[in-house]
Amino acid sequence: MGDWSFLGRMLLGMGLLLAFMGLLLLGLGKLLAIGRLPGDIYIQKGNFTFYLPLVTSLVLSLILTIVLNLLFRR
Repeated sequence: MGDWSFLGRMLLGMGLLLAFMGLLLLGLGKLLAIGRLPGDIYIQKGNFTFYLPLVTSLVLSLILTIVLNLLFRR
């Protein structure tokens, strides 16, 4: 078959990393204006609301790219 314990440890590690990132984003959302940056598109007309976090997505992508490159550098 194979070594299933490696797969289990990898999934557990990924789950813990996702939980940590979620807690980090919740904490940063309270401290910083994550989600309300200039360049995010917010349109509200009547009972219709459209929100596109364009700049927030770019900033988070840049931060995650830097962090993951530092973590997985060989």
